[in-house]
Amino acid sequence: MPPTAIVTERFSRTGENEMLYEFTVEDDEAYTQAWTAQIPMRTAEGALYEYACHEGNYALPGILAGARRVERDSR
Repeated sequence: MPPTAIVTERFSRTGENEMLYEFTVEDDEAYTQAWTAQIPMRTAEGALYEYACHEGNYALPGILAGARRVERDSR
């Protein structure tokens, strides 16, 4: 079944160091009415890091070491 949702995103500058991210979801098959969420975004100082994938970053050496061990043991 093809997806039926329509997501509309908006970015609005609300100040010198702030913008508003807003999205609206319309999907008659999943919801009885459209719904909207807003997230204010402010300027950050310093480096930014992606937080969702750090587990894989820390685990990668162990994953690769395990794969190399399996390869070595299967010879």
